[in-house]
Amino acid sequence: MHSPVPSLFDRAAMPSSSSFAEQLNRAQHAAVNHGDGPILVIAGAGSGKTRTLVYRMAHLIDRGVPPESILLLTFTRRAAQEMLGRAAELTAGTCRRVMGGTFHATANILLRRYGHHLGLGANFTIIDRGDAEGIVNLLKSSLGMAGAGKRFPSKRVVLNLISGAINRATTIEQLVYGDHIHLTEFINDFYTIAEHYRQFKLDHGLMDYDDLLINWKRLLAESEAARDELSTRFQHILVDEYQDTNLLQAEIVRLLAYRHSNVMVVGDDAQSIYSFRGADFSNIMRFPEQFPGTAIVKLEENYRSTEPILQLTNDIIAHAEKKFAKTLFTSKTGGNRPQLVAAPTEAAEARFVVEAIERRRQEGVPLHEIAVLFRSGFHSFKLEIELASHAVDFDKRGGLKLTESAHIKDLLSFFRVVINPWDNLSWNRILLQLDKVGPKTVQKILAALRATDSPFAALAAYRPGPAWKTQFDLLTATLERLRQPELTPSDQFDLVMRYYEPVFEKMYYDDYPKRRRELDQIKALIAGYGDLQAFVDDTALDPPDTGTATDAFADDTRLVLSTIHSAKGLEWDTVFVIGLAEGRFPHLNAAPGEQWEEERRLLYVAATRARNQLYLTYPKEMVTPDRQQMRTAMSPFLREINPGLYQSIDRAGTVTAPSTSQYQPTASPASLARKTAPHPEYIEGMRVNHAFFGPGRIASVPGPRRVEVHFDRHGSKILHLDYAKLDPLG
Repeated sequence: MHSPVPSLFDRAAMPSSSSFAEQLNRAQHAAVNHGDGPILVIAGAGSGKTRTLVYRMAHLIDRGVPPESILLLTFTRRAAQEMLGRAAELTAGTCRRVMGGTFHATANILLRRYGHHLGLGANFTIIDRGDAEGIVNLLKSSLGMAGAGKRFPSKRVVLNLISGAINRATTIEQLVYGDHIHLTEFINDFYTIAEHYRQFKLDHGLMDYDDLLINWKRLLAESEAARDELSTRFQHILVDEYQDTNLLQAEIVRLLAYRHSNVMVVGDDAQSIYSFRGADFSNIMRFPEQFPGTAIVKLEENYRSTEPILQLTNDIIAHAEKKFAKTLFTSKTGGNRPQLVAAPTEAAEARFVVEAIERRRQEGVPLHEIAVLFRSGFHSFKLEIELASHAVDFDKRGGLKLTESAHIKDLLSFFRVVINPWDNLSWNRILLQLDKVGPKTVQKILAALRATDSPFAALAAYRPGPAWKTQFDLLTATLERLRQPELTPSDQFDLVMRYYEPVFEKMYYDDYPKRRRELDQIKALIAGYGDLQAFVDDTALDPPDTGTATDAFADDTRLVLSTIHSAKGLEWDTVFVIGLAEGRFPHLNAAPGEQWEEERRLLYVAATRARNQLYLTYPKEMVTPDRQQMRTAMSPFLREINPGLYQSIDRAGTVTAPSTSQYQPTASPASLARKTAPHPEYIEGMRVNHAFFGPGRIASVPGPRRVEVHFDRHGSKILHLDYAKLDPLG
């Protein structure tokens, strides 16, 4: 936050509004020079939204608005500091007297000053996530929900449910049924903890991050005096990234502006991708309804990407069901068309990406100016191994590397001791999984293993305590079978999982379904190896800290691997978006409607990160968790794109120039399908087959274009018939 500084407003030192026009394009100028009343600025990717907010503040001050009466709300402290700093350069430092910061930081300042209207003292203590989890843990114990022999979700999951219900304007019960169905037996306990948690904070003068927003809204809604004073104080309100606001934040903005409606919100509906954090897409869409008379300005000139990239990204979002229509354009004419690459397998996809990265390096693109983006963290596992084998240094963001997740480390430790019986680190991890065995006992066992030439024999000879003898004997028997020379790596994986799965479900009970999906990825990955040593070497190999002159990728910077969510707001010269296969992108659990549309926006965000070169890749065959080779098609979002907007490239590098003569830009493939390609009649009980999910039976028909199918190997899925192809089976 920036507090006011005692500097005087020096109008002579400021540039005039007329000089601002030289620095802005026509749309930016219209937004900056807007008069009073609400304005919604739809800022397309790379269109200069920060510049618009900076010049808006400078313009308001230039026309005589006191800087202390301007409030700037952002989502990061860094964004607020950057905007205020740039605006200060335009206003001889005056903009430093604007109150600017995140929603939470602003709430903190205002509640300490005005909280007495709610009976809140000014000396409350803000607790962070760690403090909050500690309180929840204490409450679990005091309420008898934790302790020896009791199974209860972790403090992290409990707090996620309490906070999620607040930020997503829903109930704990709805969250449990939606995302944690295996925890339904604890719903009443969650409510009990939530109420005790609320009372504990109240009794001890504490507020967590959610309380800051809740109490700020309460202050404005329940105290007429506070609402009048704050709405009078802040005559102009500017909000950045409005598409990322939750319902609480949107209501705070509405209440703050109730006396004047001088609100400028800047955002992009096409980049609303954070619903899992509570962001509500409808906030930006219904802003004109909440603020009648809203002026809408669209920033459509893009300063980031080349024209061919923008043409493709425009086409991606053009198929969105709900949107503010806009078409990005640029003066950066020319450039290469994006490339769509269909690889035979995931391994081939990874090899293509590494080879293309090498070509871009040879063309002079620095490694740190190249990024590979993906839907979920585990989608890059194959690529990580391929990069490591080529000594390509990378920085992974928005997800753990292959060997950094605790449960995957647990699994790999079994394979590592088979290869190296003196690997004490792996032994320590395996032995600590034994129930009723602590660090002291593990050290005694490790001492026995170190004192012999045969650790496995020493382990088998060790005398366990009565309380953990059964599990210990099962472990030694598993390790003995694991070392049989005739076993393939896949066989060894199955053997380890028979032992580890009950341990795993107990250790990670609260979120083991999610973690289990990641273990399934390892299962599919290991199926491609002929011996265990090669698999362990690939997963354990770290890129060298520095390259040598002979390294093809010698550089002191890193390639970026990132989930798309973590890449928002960033840009690179060259971007690869991988794993764009049906069943993976959109996420296989994305239901038709808003979830499906957010997945489309996620692809749009990924593609708009590229400045000069964009690659969209997918494998035509993937290995399922049960080691079946499944044929896959490209993502339905890719199938919607005009084929004349990209180059199709096969794995050998052959360019196939697609024909555009049959393309109808006014009709999406989905709408054409509805008009010209009638689907067979699907009824309950019918057996069908899907290219990725395999065979299944139709459980219900919830809508005219949707069916619910219970697949033999993948459980129930709701599919949209405009995108998912189902073949009737006999």
